[in-house]
Amino acid sequence: MAYVPRHKRHSKESAGPSPVPVSLSREFKKGLNFRSPKTNAHQSGNIVYANTATYRWLAVGLDADGDHLPSGVFLMPVSVKAVERRSGEKLLALGKSCMVNEEDESGQDHRKKPWEHIAETVMQDLVSSFEVVRSEINGPSFELIKPMLVARFGKNLFRGSPSFPVETCGAMVTEASLKRMKKTFYSNLPSFYMENVTHKVIPEIGLSFEDEKDIYHVKFCDNSRPGVTICCKCNVIKAEQRLELYKVELGQTRHMVVDVSCLNKDLDVRLMLRAKRLFVAISETEKNSIGDLITSAVLDSTAKGGLRWPLRKGFSGDRYRVIGAWHTVSTSYNNSSMRLKVKHANRHDFRYNQGQVTEEVTLKLNGITSELNGQSLGTDSVSDMLKDAVKMMWEHFLSCGTPVI
Repeated sequence: MAYVPRHKRHSKESAGPSPVPVSLSREFKKGLNFRSPKTNAHQSGNIVYANTATYRWLAVGLDADGDHLPSGVFLMPVSVKAVERRSGEKLLALGKSCMVNEEDESGQDHRKKPWEHIAETVMQDLVSSFEVVRSEINGPSFELIKPMLVARFGKNLFRGSPSFPVETCGAMVTEASLKRMKKTFYSNLPSFYMENVTHKVIPEIGLSFEDEKDIYHVKFCDNSRPGVTICCKCNVIKAEQRLELYKVELGQTRHMVVDVSCLNKDLDVRLMLRAKRLFVAISETEKNSIGDLITSAVLDSTAKGGLRWPLRKGFSGDRYRVIGAWHTVSTSYNNSSMRLKVKHANRHDFRYNQGQVTEEVTLKLNGITSELNGQSLGTDSVSDMLKDAVKMMWEHFLSCGTPVI
């Protein structure tokens, strides 16, 4: 199915504006890298990171002097209500002065191209993170672990803090000041970008239509598994207007996240190594309890997340409780090395009564994942495939054509 315009969809909440500043320009080399000191037993429903998860932020575009951002690069305020409601903090995005000159993207012969620098930086983290995933796959487990390298497109947003008050934005920023700030990757994309990807980019990079899915996701907390979220994927039986469960998973675990601010592009990119965990054994009691919660859901196109539960029907005994609902309509395209998903998502978190409607693009790098699974890590073939993939993203996915703000 082709991209569905927003005005033809059913939802109470429309997507907010995507904070995309005017396009910028070339290569800031210093990345930030740290390992999470916390365990992965976060509160149920939150994003889970592995104990050894690696996070890195870097910026490319605009010539840099050593470890410092070039003059003319600054932080500017943006408004994204859905994110501000969750964090309670003001948001800032990197911008540049009109005095900053953009150069030929190909660069000089002695200078690394932006996609080469990104790929070489990511490769270091990818190898070490995949070693951890491989040890889990080969170890004893009650789950089937499926790793995947994915890319998402959006904007890196920095949160205002006492150490960097919003009032000072517009002044020149440094790598040190950005390092102290919290950051959010905002992946909601404007409609014209989604149209461009569907009608222009997909044919250009040689992807073919794979399938279209209309899926409801129901998220539960399980009191017998503290810190674990159970995610159920459901189809709709249209004749009966009810949900039918077809897959039960645990919440995904992130092993590597690399956020790249692309200073001479309209959008930024996030590269993630994440692991999906499928149940390989589930008792009849568990299956029945989860099934009862699924079948008691009421389809409601006016509700956030597309679902609601009658009074006292959102929990099962003292064990399971519904904490979130998603309704996603997605179209997938693929070739031998990648799978692209264009998605409209209506999400709602029942614990905080917060929801958001978004338009998203996710690129699964299946070829690289298969190569990592099948060979020794760090091989030249994986490195070359990663460089080619990042170059393709740089040339086709990071431009909107028209500034949004």
